[in-house]
Amino acid sequence: MTAMTPDVWLPFPAEEIEGLPDSFRYRLWDGEDTFPADPADCVFYVTPYMKSAEVTVRPLAAMPAVRVVQTLTAGIDHVLGGLGDLRPGVRLCNAVGVHTASTAELALTLTLASLRGIPGMVRGQDREEWRSGFYDALADKSVLIIGYGSIGSAIEDRLAAFECGRIARVARTARTTGRGPVHALADLPGLLPQADVVILVTPLTDATRGLVGADFLGRMKDGALLVNVARGPVVDTKSLLAEVESGRLRAALDVTDPEPLPSGHPLWHAPNVLITPHVGGSSSAFEPRAKRLLARQLTRFAAGEPVDHTVLITE
Repeated sequence: MTAMTPDVWLPFPAEEIEGLPDSFRYRLWDGEDTFPADPADCVFYVTPYMKSAEVTVRPLAAMPAVRVVQTLTAGIDHVLGGLGDLRPGVRLCNAVGVHTASTAELALTLTLASLRGIPGMVRGQDREEWRSGFYDALADKSVLIIGYGSIGSAIEDRLAAFECGRIARVARTARTTGRGPVHALADLPGLLPQADVVILVTPLTDATRGLVGADFLGRMKDGALLVNVARGPVVDTKSLLAEVESGRLRAALDVTDPEPLPSGHPLWHAPNVLITPHVGGSSSAFEPRAKRLLARQLTRFAAGEPVDHTVLITE
């Protein structure tokens, strides 16, 4: 390689990613204080995974040659604040498909665990208490999936085996699929009162920030379960607390607002609330899928072909 070979910044060692083109110098950076090389030489920046927005965007202002910013998440809200430092024409790509299996698994796990009372049983086991009783099943329940993209579809794949009474789908705009209609967000007022389980998997946008507020929650039926594997700010925490503390609704949350949830926050001990620490995508399924995505994207980039999963292009 010559001194003119452009740099690609990766959060994984290049030798661990099968199929990378030899057109670039690969620099390992996963959010450390010190940069691995001059950011000015980077043409393709793969953001660190599960790092803060501040860390993720820190090199962008010093990357005048960058042409692609590739996240390893489906959501892109953590990088938007740094895009103003980039020249026009830079492509921002997300990681559609990388977290699909893992997040869909967790959505189903949270749903089943909450309905069957598993958190209470674990606490009972710690106290050597035999907590027999009558618990909800997922069978015959009406499920509403809000955010019907690749992960929403994968959640429905997994629900198929559980004999749900009805599955309704909602996305930004209405459309028809082989499974049936996908409703628009505007249809939520008529759909919410019918749902026993509401699963949130929508991206965080201006349209979805605070979507699940007092009016939304007030339309949910008594005893319904809210499952959030999307982003914390999609839900208004104050409004949710009012509903779960009253005992009217239940919640299973992989994401919260604020996040991480601080010590002493009332959500920790609210009744009928199950919390996991934003682990929807961080499972053993993540790394092999992420590495395959990067090999495909960089192969296309090296060949001068359009990269996949472009969310926006800077202006």
